[in-house]
Amino acid sequence: MRAYEIHTLKNGIRVIHNQITTTKIVHCGIMLDIGSRDESHHNQGIAHFWEHMAFKGTRKRKSFHILNRLESLGGELNAFTDKEKILFYASLRDEYFERALELLTDITFDSIFPEAQIEKERQVILEEMSMYYDDPEDSLQDEFDALVFKNHPLGMNILGTEKTVRSFKRKNFRQFIKEHLDTRRIVFSCVGNLPTEKVIRLAEKYLGSIPASKAHQKRKQFSGYKPAHQILNRPVKQSRCAIGRASYSFSDDKRSPFYMLTSILGGSGMNSRLNLALREKHGYVYSIGAQYVPFTDTGLFVISFGTEPSQMRKSIELVKLELQKLRDTPLGARQLSSSKEQILGQIAMAEENNVSFMIMMARNLLDHGRVTTLDEIFERVKNTSAKQLQELAHEMFNERHLSTLIIESKK
Repeated sequence: MRAYEIHTLKNGIRVIHNQITTTKIVHCGIMLDIGSRDESHHNQGIAHFWEHMAFKGTRKRKSFHILNRLESLGGELNAFTDKEKILFYASLRDEYFERALELLTDITFDSIFPEAQIEKERQVILEEMSMYYDDPEDSLQDEFDALVFKNHPLGMNILGTEKTVRSFKRKNFRQFIKEHLDTRRIVFSCVGNLPTEKVIRLAEKYLGSIPASKAHQKRKQFSGYKPAHQILNRPVKQSRCAIGRASYSFSDDKRSPFYMLTSILGGSGMNSRLNLALREKHGYVYSIGAQYVPFTDTGLFVISFGTEPSQMRKSIELVKLELQKLRDTPLGARQLSSSKEQILGQIAMAEENNVSFMIMMARNLLDHGRVTTLDEIFERVKNTSAKQLQELAHEMFNERHLSTLIIESKK
């Protein structure tokens, strides 16, 4: 079991570190509990734009110096924005850990948003949006989010809209940060062969001087899911389909067994029920999967696949048949045992990825106030019964409560 230690700075920023003695690489990042769901319709896309602009200049560094600071040492500097989080992170040899922490602090808290760089990055993001919309698989997920979450911020595209992206000025970034930055909702996460005392000492040196701040805006909660159905016409050769609904939040006790049920239905294994039924048996799809993404107050369950237009109706019927089987027939003892072993193996292998573990620690600390251990996860999986899974299937796979989105070519 991995051991970790947590330290809270006076400004509220929490530091979490997992020491691993078998590596020379350190992975570290600053995660903020801010994401695209904290935007409104008039400024959607600003969190993602802010993530881009963090690399474009601070009070003491220009863009080139930021990009070259770690890469010249063979390290990597990166970031991402999702619905609820922004993460700035780095990976490099542990002897340069202090350099990475100083740089991450600089770009996270001291960006100056140069107007000339805003204009340049605006074009980059507009190009990113064009590439994104040209990919039916990516646009399918965004359109389905919008269908399930309607006019709620969770349904808005992380990239924003062309109109909003074209409108942002320096003052908009500063206003968004002022409204949403809360040092109590920031975590510095680190994995590597470094003594905890050193990590805390350097965190105090660089992050400890950040002024304490509280968010002025509250996150809008989601409620009132209603199933919906939509067909979109796009210039595509292969039709795409998403089937799903709103589901369980991070804090729901049903989260772990539902993750297991989703994996049995359409997880990454080639032996998932959907893959066996639609690809292996009938050859209708190249790939099909089911995904469950929990948020702080709700979640999203979605099955997605692409197929020839002539096979769409049959494919949907097969998906519904697999959902019905899980509702009507409990897993046998051998099936249940085999499914548990597969999921336990997948979870154990995922923990071997130190970057993923660094991100998981930060996310767990923000969402749960603690890190769920591998032993706890294993115990939950082992204690899940066939009856529990069938009850969840009845609750979540009821056809009357599922939403459907199809993207197809104009006839």
